[in-house]
Amino acid sequence: MANISMVMEFLLLGFSEVRNLQLVHAVLFFLIYLVALTGNLLIVTITVLDQGLHTPMYVFLRNLSLLDICYITAIVPKSILNSLTNSRSISFLGCTTQVLLMIIFVGSEVFILTAMSYDRYAAICCPLRYGIIMDREVCGKLVAASWISGSLYSLMHTAAIFSSHFCGPRIIHQFFCDVPQLLKLMCPGEARAEVCVLVLSIILCLGCFVSILVSYVHIFLAVLKMPAIEGRTKAFSTCLPHLAVVSLYIFTGSFAHLKPSSSSPSMLDLLVSVFYTVLPPTLNPLIYSLRNMDMKVAMGKIFSVHFISGVN
Repeated sequence: MANISMVMEFLLLGFSEVRNLQLVHAVLFFLIYLVALTGNLLIVTITVLDQGLHTPMYVFLRNLSLLDICYITAIVPKSILNSLTNSRSISFLGCTTQVLLMIIFVGSEVFILTAMSYDRYAAICCPLRYGIIMDREVCGKLVAASWISGSLYSLMHTAAIFSSHFCGPRIIHQFFCDVPQLLKLMCPGEARAEVCVLVLSIILCLGCFVSILVSYVHIFLAVLKMPAIEGRTKAFSTCLPHLAVVSLYIFTGSFAHLKPSSSSPSMLDLLVSVFYTVLPPTLNPLIYSLRNMDMKVAMGKIFSVHFISGVN
C-alpha cells in the first residue's frame, strides 16, 4: 500500500546545493525583489497622488501593481530565506498559505489584464461613448470582480489540493510550492477533484485569452485606420506593453502546467517558473512607466514638487 502519513512539511529543491551558488541566488533574488517592490510601489504612489491618473486605465494599472507586489512577496522571500539558512523545508501550513496567496494574486491578475484589454478596446474603438461604457462605477465593479473571482478560484484550488493525501517523499522540485509538483505527490486516485479544478482553470484562462485576443484584433484594426501617425503611435505604445505582459504570463504558465511531468528535477522547469513568477512583477513597472508618457510627466511633476519643497 502507498505510504500515507500526516504531512508536517515539504522540502523545496532550489537552484543548487552548492553553498556559494545558494548565496548568489539569495543576493540575486533579493535585488530582483527590491526592484519589483520599488517599481510597483512607485506606480501605486504616482497613480494615487496625480489626479490626472485617476482614469480607469490607471486604476487597473494600480491594482496590477498591487497584485504584483503581493504575488512576488508570496514567493521570493521564503526562497531567499531558505538559501541564506541552507534550509529546504517549508511547513504544511506555509505551503498551503503560499499556494492560496499565489493563486489569488495570479487569478486576480489574469482577470485584471482581461479588464484592461476591454478598457483599451472601449477607449480606442468607441471613443465617443467611452465615458459611458467605462465610468467610475463600471471600473470599480470590474476591479472588485477580479479580486473576488481570484479569491474564490484560489479557495477551490487550495481546498482540492490540500484535502488530499500525499504519498512517498515530500520533495517539491521547485523553489516554491508549485501546483504541478504537488499533484505528483498525491496518492493515486486523490487528484480527481484537483483535475476538475484544473479543467475549470483551462476554461477560464482560455476564455480570458480569447476575450483579450478579440479586443486586440478590433483595436489593431481601428488603429490601422487612424489617419494620424501620432495617434497610431500613441495607441500602439499603450497596447503593445499590455499584450506583451499577457503573452508572457499565458505562454510560460501554460508551458509549465501543461507539459508532461518528469520524475527528475530540470533546470528548464526552474527557469520557466522564474518567467511566470519573478519576471512579470519586476518587468511590469518598467514596461508601463518607461514607455508611458503620462506616467513620465506625472513622475516628473511629483518629484519636482517634493524636491522644491525639500529645498525650501
